[in-house]
Order: sequence, then structure tokens, then C-alpha cells
Amino acid sequence: MNKKLFPLLTAVLLLLLPACGGQPSAEAEGPPAREEVSLTVWGAEEDEALLQEIFASFQSQYSGEANLHITYQAQSESSCKDALLGGLEDSADVFAFADDQVSALSAAGALDPIEHAEEIRSASLSAAVDAASVDGSLYAYPLTADNGYFLYYNKAYFTEEDVRSLNRMVEVAAQAGRKVSMDWSSAWYVYAFFGNTGMEIGLNDDGITNYCSWNSADGAIRGVDVAQAMLDIAESPGFSNRTDPEFLSGVQSGSVIAGVSGVWNAVAIEEAWGENMGAARLPTYTCAGQEVQMASFSGCKLIGVNAYSEHPEWAARLAEWIANKDNQLLRFAMRGQGPANKSAANSPEVQASPAIAALLAQSEFSQLQRVGGKFWEPVAEFAQSMAQGNPSGAALQEQLDEMVSGVCER
Repeated sequence: MNKKLFPLLTAVLLLLLPACGGQPSAEAEGPPAREEVSLTVWGAEEDEALLQEIFASFQSQYSGEANLHITYQAQSESSCKDALLGGLEDSADVFAFADDQVSALSAAGALDPIEHAEEIRSASLSAAVDAASVDGSLYAYPLTADNGYFLYYNKAYFTEEDVRSLNRMVEVAAQAGRKVSMDWSSAWYVYAFFGNTGMEIGLNDDGITNYCSWNSADGAIRGVDVAQAMLDIAESPGFSNRTDPEFLSGVQSGSVIAGVSGVWNAVAIEEAWGENMGAARLPTYTCAGQEVQMASFSGCKLIGVNAYSEHPEWAARLAEWIANKDNQLLRFAMRGQGPANKSAANSPEVQASPAIAALLAQSEFSQLQRVGGKFWEPVAEFAQSMAQGNPSGAALQEQLDEMVSGVCER
């Protein structure tokens, strides 16, 4: 053999040996298997179409990292806490809930503090951050800053002067053979009558029980004055005590021409009334010979991550995705809900919304909802009695005392 060729042949054989041996090549190995991730999300029934669109964009964004399987289940935001605490390990990985539940959920270990909290804080409205925090720690992602209520009205029936007074509005509605609607089966809305009277409701230092003076027999406005004012309104043929879905149904049928609700109904009401849709802060109501500005509870919707999720990192990614700026703007476009993200809230389209403008006008007369669980049923029971014209005939003070006793029960 040519001695000059021998070193060259030896080098070639050495290069070929690994490929001819028992070790697989890089091509034979193929790409690593992608992680299989299944997540369950709880959200409002009305949000299903919106959430499915958000899920699709999330799956597209991370398609190269994992096979993401996301299951939506309808769950009321107002009762999310009870559903979660019924079995955390079997509950959703990601869930929407009202901010008044954040303290109980964090105390129960259902929520862990948010990582990268400073980034979320700096991007969100301060009120929304406060609503999502417990003792200075952020426990959820701010989603909306609009969980309050105000007045919707049909401009074909009411002037701007009319909508300043609830008593005047029910007169106009009665004359037109139509209705002004409000939900007195919900204590959340009933707060409107008591909130600016000097009487109080709130949480005791234990964070569980309530204090309440709505049965006060002293002062310029007493509990019985409010009760009588409610009876006077309910007596008018122009008033209708309706739940929120019933209110919207009445708007769509034409039987309801005004009502108290929130931004979640803005899109549907505008579709029904078109250019005649009006929105304003809540009116006054006549009580003890005075015009009392109606108050409101305010709050935020939040997105939480179950501390018991089998995929905590992916659950946190999805929660943050649902609550990011772009998807808050999408939520506004599809559901009319006001963003908690600063940049989204200051966008031209949000700022031009009549419903958001009305909510901001009402904010001067609103209070962050912080009440214990015993608040809801006694107040709703009392208000239903007023809506029905006090069918039992029991003394108003007696009914107020019974309501307050239930609210403050330990």
C-alpha cells in the first residue's frame, strides 16, 4: 500500500466507527417528547366564548413547549370560594372570583402569593391591586376594576333631569306603561339605599363577623325611614323587582326602560337600545323628606391559581395570560367589562364607553365591598318583604331589628 495513503485511510475509518457501532445517532433519537398539561378553568357562564378565544391564543403561544389541554367549567364568581373550599385538590387550576373572597382563600391556603408581584402591581390600577392583596402581599391577578353598579336608561323615555331621581323615574315609567328595574333579592344592590344615610355596615376585626346599624332609631335618617322609602318605590306600578337576567330580558322585550346593573350588560343593552342607551351614576331617592344619593358597593374581579394545582407553573402562566393587557381589552370589546390594567383602562375605546363613564361617576359614592357571609340572606329577606309591600304587616322597626340581628350573628 502506498505509505502516503495509509494515514488518510486510518483517519477516515476512525470517523466512521461511531456511526457503525451500537450508539444511536442524533437523528435516530428525534426531538424530546413534549409535556402533556391538562388545566381546568372556572369562569362565569357569560364568559365562555371569550375564554375559549383566550385559551386558543394561549395554546398557540406555547405550542412548541407543551401539549396544553384546557377545560372550561362554568362557575359563578360570587360563589367561587365555597366551591373551592369544598375540595381544593379536585377544584379548578385557574379560577375567576370576586375580590371580597381573597382573604378567606389566602387564609385557607387556596392561594399562594404571586411571583413577580411588582410587575403586576406596576401594570395595574392601585384600587385593583389593593383588592387583590392581603396584608400587602398580592394573591391574585387583577382582571377588572368595574365590579360595581350604576343606572342604565332609555333616552327615548327619560331626560337627563328625570334620571337624577329614582322616584321621578318610576313615575315616568308608570305613565309609559313600562318598568324601572332593580334587584332587591340581592343584598349587594340593597346597600344602595343605606350606604349614604349615616348608618353603617362592615367587618369586625376578626374578619368574619359584621357590625351593622341599619336599624338605627336615631339621626336625621333612621332605618324605618329607609324601609318606608323602599315601600313607597315598590308601590309604584312603574317599579319592578327583578334579578339581573330578568332585567336584561325586560330590556330586550321593551318592558323595562331603566334599571340598576353593571358593565357586564353594556354590550347587550346597547344592542337592544342602540343610540338611545344612556348610563349615569345612581339617582337620589326620597327618604324622610330628603333626597339621598344612592350608594354602591364596588370591587374587582380577580384571577386566582389553585395552590394545589398539579401544574402550578403552567396554571400561573395561563392566569397571567387571561389577565394580560391584550386580553383585558378583548374582554372589554366582547363583554364591556372595565380593565384593571392601567394601559388598557386608559385606551381611547375604554374611555369612550358610556358605561365606564357612569361607573367612574358613581365611584364617588361607592365603598369597597367588605362584609361577612352573614350579611347576604337577612338583608335579602328584609328587602324582599319591602318589594312585596310588607305582606306580613309586621312593624318596620321589628323587621329591621331582625335583619340586623341576623347580619351580626356570630
